[in-house]
This record gives sequence, structure tokens and C-alpha cells, in this order.
Amino acid sequence: MRRYLVERIRIAVDALEHLVGGLGTAVLALATLMWLFVVLVLCVGGVGIFLIPAALRTVRSSADRERSRLSRWGPEILGPPELSDRTATAIRDPAVRRELLWLLVHATAGFSVGIIGLTLPVTALQSVTFPFWYTLVPPEAGGPGLVSWRINGLPDAIGVALLGVGMLAVIFGAGQWMAKFQALPGRRLLAPPPGTDLSLRVAQLTSTRAAALDAHAAELRRIERSLHDGAQNRLVAVAVLLGAARRALARDPEAGAELLDRAQDAAEQALAELRTVVRGILPPVLDDRGLAGALDGLVAGCALPCHLDVRLPARCAVSVEATAYFVVAESLTNAVKHSGATSVSITVVIDADMLHLTVSDDGRGGADESGGSGLAGIRRRIEAYDGHFRLTSPVGGPTTIDVELPCGS
Repeated sequence: MRRYLVERIRIAVDALEHLVGGLGTAVLALATLMWLFVVLVLCVGGVGIFLIPAALRTVRSSADRERSRLSRWGPEILGPPELSDRTATAIRDPAVRRELLWLLVHATAGFSVGIIGLTLPVTALQSVTFPFWYTLVPPEAGGPGLVSWRINGLPDAIGVALLGVGMLAVIFGAGQWMAKFQALPGRRLLAPPPGTDLSLRVAQLTSTRAAALDAHAAELRRIERSLHDGAQNRLVAVAVLLGAARRALARDPEAGAELLDRAQDAAEQALAELRTVVRGILPPVLDDRGLAGALDGLVAGCALPCHLDVRLPARCAVSVEATAYFVVAESLTNAVKHSGATSVSITVVIDADMLHLTVSDDGRGGADESGGSGLAGIRRRIEAYDGHFRLTSPVGGPTTIDVELPCGS
């Protein structure tokens, strides 16, 4: 019974999260619908014709936000190709028409279901606790929610509490179905028509393959620079010092010994830099201790306090573990250098054959992939493994990086 109750609570909370997220995209859809209405009104005077392309791009942006939300909670919904620059061609696009229909449905039905899903648990909580505070409100004011009749005493308040229990039962029993109903228009109307999934998937794989090649080329350039600017220069210095020492030994053994000491120091520095380059390619600690142990070492050496939560029942592919290690290392570097954060939280779990990685800091936010902080490199590396990368960093913070990687890739 306890396991059953815990599972029902988890399902109800998950459904509530879905409904609140759907309410957010429904508000966005409602605002977009109002903007479309304004554009249509302006078209009567001729001015709105020039605003149609921007309006259609706004519709596409709202639909893409819903696609992203639904893809996080279920099968991925691939977006259509980019909008045509020609207004007439864009209007005739079947994907645009389906998005306009979704906009109307989600802004009305999706918004209504989201409001119900948000207010129902709040009202239920108020109703269940009403016997403890009913004396604080006038009797003629009624109770929480739709309870408008006069509350004459504790028995009436207990009746309101029983209504609250019924609301909780509705939440536990129908919450997931409400979430599915809210998501249904998006899954039906925003998904590509049958027959186009394969071509879109091919285009997506072509793009990720190009990103993988770019990431591989960038990694080779980084290794080449590290070897050329570091270890190679040290080895050249060793060769020069050894030659000078050999010539000096005959005429000045003491100076030759000093040159040999300097050559030994240069050789040791070259070895240290070579080890650094090797660790950058694939940290040996991943082989020795696995991803959990490698992240422990990474967190221990961070200048910020870090909370690490790793739940990995099994090992992933070496390339996936190396990518996750790279993401955490780069994120910690950004947090120390750019965020002004006082703490970092890292969570790594495996769910449904996917590695879920979240790095969050309490810094000032405002992180931008185009700002040269390495975020674009993280995205390329993630997409090269057919993974998903999401950055949330509003101004004022916090900054959160969510990554999903297939465990077997």
C-alpha cells in the first residue's frame, strides 16, 4: 500500500508539473493569438501586410516552445523546415496551417485545462485545512473555491474539508489524463505529417554529423596547439641544452652539469605537459574510477563549494562518460570565471537508457552561447552524440545546464 501511494503521489506531482508547463506555453500561445488578431486588423489598412512574416515567425517560435516541452516528457517532436521568406509561400505551408490551428486550440482549451490543473490542488489544500482557520473569515463569506454558502460552524467547515478530500482524489485520479488531454493538440498538430519524419531525421543527423566533425577538428587543433606551444618547445629546449652541455663538459664540467640539470627540468616539464594533453583527450581517472569517481575528483579541485549527486547503476559508453566529464569540467570553469556564483549543484542520473546531467549555479546569470564561454562547444559535443543540450540563464540567475545523452552511444 505504501508503494502504491508513493507511486500515485509521484504520478500526481508529475502531472501537475506537466499542466503548469502547458499553462506557460498556453499563455504564450494566447499572447501570440492576440498579436495575430492585431496584425489582421492592421491588414485592413494595409499596414499589417508587412507584419505578417514577423507574426508567422512568432507563431513558429511558440510552436517550437511547445515541441520542446512535449519532447522532454515523451517522444521527440521534430520541427518543420525553416519558414520561407516569401509570405505567400509561408502561408501555403501545411506546417504553418497546423501551427495556427494548434495556436487556437492550445490558447483556449490548453489554457483552461492548465488553469484548472493549477487551481485545483491549491483549492483542495485550502479546503482540507479549512476547519483550522474557518473562524478567521466571516460566516457569510463561505469557504475556499466555489463554496459560497454560509459557514455556521465546525460541521460546515468539516463538510468543506471533505470536498477538499474529493478534490485531492480527482487530482490523484485524473491529473495524468488532464495532462495528456492538454498535450494532445500539440502531439497531433505540431508533429510532422506521416512520411516526413525520415527526411527530417536525415537532415538532423546530417547536421549533427557536421557538428561532430567540427568538434573533432577543433579538438585536433587544440591538441596540436598544446603540443606545439608546450611540449614541443620544451623538447627543443632539452635538445639545445644537451648539445650545449656536451660541448661544455670538456672545458667546464661544472657549467656542463648545470646545463644537464636545466635539461632535466625541461624534460620533466615536457612530460608534465604531455600528461596534461593526454588527460584532456581522455582522463585516465575515467578508466580507473568511472564517471562518479572522476566527478568526485573534479569537484574536489573546484574553487567553489559543490553538491554532487550521482546515481549511476551501470557504466555508460566511454565516449559518453568522457563527454559528461567534459561538460561538467567546462561548466565548473565557467561558474568560477564568469558567474560570480557561491555554490554549484551537479546531478547525474540514468533514466530510460538516457544519461541526465544537470549543472546549476547561483550566480548572476545572463550566460550566452555566443559569448565565448565554451557553451557553444558543449552544445556541439552533445549534439554530436545525438543528445540534447538546454541552457537556462536569466539575468540575475540562476544558470542551469541540462544535458541528455544516450547511454549506449
